[in-house]
Amino acid sequence: MGTGLISFVGAGPGAPDLITLRGAHRLATADLVVWASSLVPAAVVAHCREGVELHDSAGMTLEDVLAVYTAHPDAAIVRLHSGDVSVYSALTEQITWCTSHNRAFEIVPGVGSLAAAAAAAGVELTAPGVAQSAVLTRLGGGRTEASMPPGESVAGFASHGTTMAIYLSAARPAALREQLLAGYPPQTPAVIVAKASWPDETVITTTVDGLADALTTAGIRTAALVLVGPALASAGCRSRLYDPAYSHGCRRRSESGSTVGRPIPTTKRRRP
Repeated sequence: MGTGLISFVGAGPGAPDLITLRGAHRLATADLVVWASSLVPAAVVAHCREGVELHDSAGMTLEDVLAVYTAHPDAAIVRLHSGDVSVYSALTEQITWCTSHNRAFEIVPGVGSLAAAAAAAGVELTAPGVAQSAVLTRLGGGRTEASMPPGESVAGFASHGTTMAIYLSAARPAALREQLLAGYPPQTPAVIVAKASWPDETVITTTVDGLADALTTAGIRTAALVLVGPALASAGCRSRLYDPAYSHGCRRRSESGSTVGRPIPTTKRRRP
């Protein structure tokens, strides 16, 4: 085929049927695919056509990956990233390279691990009157200390009390618990989701106070997302959007609180 286009594709959280249609099409038509076997299940790469050239980036540096791009200037290349490419994907430096080398590229979003984790846990991250914001972050310190800007600590964000999703932090359970307790009450709901949508997916419901023990007991250190906040246990909340007493551009307010007896708007698709 060959187009010289580099497609940065979000592979989704793991399940091969959670990649987007566009992402699957890019894999099916690629000449060359760079993917991380440590983060993306082999089942996702099964979307590739027979004879595609595969490069496993699990043991590669950025320079190694860029060397592959350079060596194949006319190939249709897919750089397959886990989850969605917008968060913790090391995408920016690759875009910078493409721009400085006049290499055509596109970004194909994927189903992020946050959406997959919330689905696995059976929760909504926002709830009326409880939490209308979600913070996506990671634990600072250790080898990641240089990546954390001032003012972005887990403890600092915990003071907001809203929903928080903590990535790449399961290997330091005691530090994570300590920072979360700086803002959340000890019994605040917490959910650990490891390998969301993979065959060996694990979901553990706990509290901020019990988080460290839960992680340690389960032996979870990688491929895990921790969700925290009162919205995770907000049964009984109701959105105004579907309240009969609430009107908007598509529905009139009902004084009786019921829509029984009124025609329900429908749309039929016409065949071309």
